[in-house]
Amino acid sequence: MSFIEIRDLRVAFDGTRVLHGIDLDVAKGEAVGLVGESGCGKSVTWLAALGLLPAKARVAGSVTIDGQELCGASRSILEGVRGRRIAMIFQDPSSALNPVVRVGRQIAEALRIHRGMEGGIARNEAVRLMDMVGIPDARGRFDIYPHEFSGGQCQRLMIAMALAGEPDLLIADEPTTALDATIQAQILDLLSTVRAETGMAMVFISHDLGAVSQVCERICVMYAGRIVEEGAIGALFEQPRHPYTRGLFDAIPRLDGGRQKLVPIVGTVPDPRSPPQGCAFSPRCLQATGLCRDSLPVLMPQQDGRRLSCFHPGAGKGQRLQTSGHRASVAA
Repeated sequence: MSFIEIRDLRVAFDGTRVLHGIDLDVAKGEAVGLVGESGCGKSVTWLAALGLLPAKARVAGSVTIDGQELCGASRSILEGVRGRRIAMIFQDPSSALNPVVRVGRQIAEALRIHRGMEGGIARNEAVRLMDMVGIPDARGRFDIYPHEFSGGQCQRLMIAMALAGEPDLLIADEPTTALDATIQAQILDLLSTVRAETGMAMVFISHDLGAVSQVCERICVMYAGRIVEEGAIGALFEQPRHPYTRGLFDAIPRLDGGRQKLVPIVGTVPDPRSPPQGCAFSPRCLQATGLCRDSLPVLMPQQDGRRLSCFHPGAGKGQRLQTSGHRASVAA
């Protein structure tokens, strides 16, 4: 049973629609990946769900956690959910951490807000969390500043802060983007380990198909503010059916292949101020017909259990990604 349910979530900035009715469920303990090019709405979906968008944003639809409505909820309700039930790791730890506050104090503050811990109890728990996420000499480094840590260690500190509230759902917003391949692998292993130990659910937002395949069981492919394909990792990677999903795989270099030229997806993501009349992907799709250009396909359940939004779905083969030391990334 899903404990997070998003229904018909729509977001507009200054009258320009950027999300066009997102429907998404996350079950307890499940790991779901969101992939797609920059600007497709991955991060906006969850910022809207948590009420973290600026005042000029207009949000409509429904977001519930265990039946409690979050969309349009009061500040007190949202503050009771943020960090405590749903925690978020932001993309850039250097901007998320306060540069003039010692890291231990920042983690202890999260413990005070979400779990009511004070003094020595909070300090000991903060040290435990730092040790849990792999910070060497956690007790000795409790009172130093963020700039004294490496980029990978700052990301680990952000994970420790997110875990301070013992959340039911962890949203990891491109947590490995700025890291090298070795550190990225360590962070992915850490997220998998923490999830296995705590039983929390996770939403992993990324451009990196290889990373998503390592930590998630289900994947949602987003394009121009809509989910266009959703399914289990194994089935979708083995046989992507939406032309956009197949295009993402075609643009990935194969480790076991020759020196063939990569096949990019032609064109660019449409301007949200003047979207196509029909399918948003139709101007870039080699299979598009007049129906695609005039009508909007609906995200529909398929016989194999996935959901798909396409009038002419294919049966193309994907890739079995080898992710060790290799980044399989969607164009940013």
